[in-house]
Amino acid sequence: MRYGFAIDQRTCIGCHACTVACKTEHQVPVGQFRTWVKYVDKGEWPDSSRAFGVLRCNHCTDAPCVAICPTKALFKRDDGIVDFDSQRCIGCKSCMQACPYDATYIDEATHTAAKCNYCAHRVDDGLEPACVVVCPTHSIWAGDLDDPSSGIARLVATQATAVRAPEQGTGPNVHYIGADRAVLDPTLAPVDKTYIWAQPDALRLAAAAGTGAEGEPGARTTLNTAHPRPWGWRVSAYLWAKGAGAGALLVAAAALTTGAPPGTMLSLVAPAAGLAGTATTGGLLVWDLKRPERFVYIFTKPNLRSWLFWGSVCLGASAAISGGWLAASLAESAGILAPAAHARALRLLALAAMPSGAATAGYTAFLFGQAEGRDLWQSRMLLPDLLAQAVQAGSGVLLAFSPLVGAPAGLTKVLARSFVGASVAHGACLALEHGTGHGTRQAEIAARTITKGRYARLFWAGAVGVGALAAGLAVPGARGRKLRRAALGGVLGQVSLLVYESVFVRAGQEVPLS
Repeated sequence: MRYGFAIDQRTCIGCHACTVACKTEHQVPVGQFRTWVKYVDKGEWPDSSRAFGVLRCNHCTDAPCVAICPTKALFKRDDGIVDFDSQRCIGCKSCMQACPYDATYIDEATHTAAKCNYCAHRVDDGLEPACVVVCPTHSIWAGDLDDPSSGIARLVATQATAVRAPEQGTGPNVHYIGADRAVLDPTLAPVDKTYIWAQPDALRLAAAAGTGAEGEPGARTTLNTAHPRPWGWRVSAYLWAKGAGAGALLVAAAALTTGAPPGTMLSLVAPAAGLAGTATTGGLLVWDLKRPERFVYIFTKPNLRSWLFWGSVCLGASAAISGGWLAASLAESAGILAPAAHARALRLLALAAMPSGAATAGYTAFLFGQAEGRDLWQSRMLLPDLLAQAVQAGSGVLLAFSPLVGAPAGLTKVLARSFVGASVAHGACLALEHGTGHGTRQAEIAARTITKGRYARLFWAGAVGVGALAAGLAVPGARGRKLRRAALGGVLGQVSLLVYESVFVRAGQEVPLS
């Protein structure tokens, strides 16, 4: 059994009855929608035309929102309906990033995720969804697509149909008959200054200039819903904090296992930086939840398919190792732990810190990989770049502290070399990411927004320029000279990484999905 919709846009009159019925049935707050009608206009009066599109959740066969949800708040029923349980939702907004169709939103009344659920309560009572019942032209068909005798299956079998974003491979189960291509592909019809009955949200207006309308001259969206950017500065800051904490522990662990003496820098500063980075990361993630009081659900109601869950496990392991490392060093300083026992403990913790640090730094590549709606984040360069960024951030933090704690010149040289090497690796990843082609139009648009669009100045001056200056300042430090300049380079390296994280996170969310 596979419930789905078929929408005949040849007969749809754009009356919004489906929208009103849906809002009434589910008490959807004003300004938010589970089902909505999009308008696309072409040409100029009197040679103009208008196309409609009824948009909503596609109840995908392979639903990415179900996979990414860390608490199983989103789930797929046996009949194919993708439903949600607001009592389990923590408001992480990851489902909004995973959906290629802009179908999920955070309900203003409950602060939990919501979307079209096919009126599952009506289906269970043998009724059709509310939108089907009220449609005056019978343009919306609902039923079992796997039942060849059903009306919807016969309709889909006998008519040419299209689906939205088929390249995502999600198996959408909303089929469109006679829909204009510019309605289904939001990159073909950008917003033209204003809607006919409303003002576009600021994000759509800002992104419109970079979208273009190649292949559909004169096509413009004249009515749509507002879909703000789900993740903001807290997620950008989390990427940096996580990388800095994991990288500091990684660099310190590598130094210890290659024979560096466990002085103040490696015994105290490195684990303190690791613990601070991990704690800051956790605090930012909880702060960003719409239901932060439910954050514990990630562990008590886990979805083992979600990289948000596994990322939380990585953060917990990193915090435990950092905390144990710092506690052992403080105990040795207080005379509670013998030096030999302290050295053994650090060796064991350093061995554990290397895989833990790499996992903590890199898991976001797999989390962003589950964000099927953001093609820029699907890059194969993301994992190596996150690892390079972690070493760059971690060694930069330790390098910045080296004059303050009187770190040995030999160790400072190692930190400077790590910082410069990681900066070069990060630069190479950026060159490969933004200097070569992208697999999808959405990724191309997002990348162009970074390198040539409204984030170009931040990217070239803040991320690339400041990053190059930071590495240049640290080069003499790699030879044991001008160590204070190298420390300044370590500080500037954090600035360049924060700028890049901000640009990368924002640009990836700016390409319209509906």
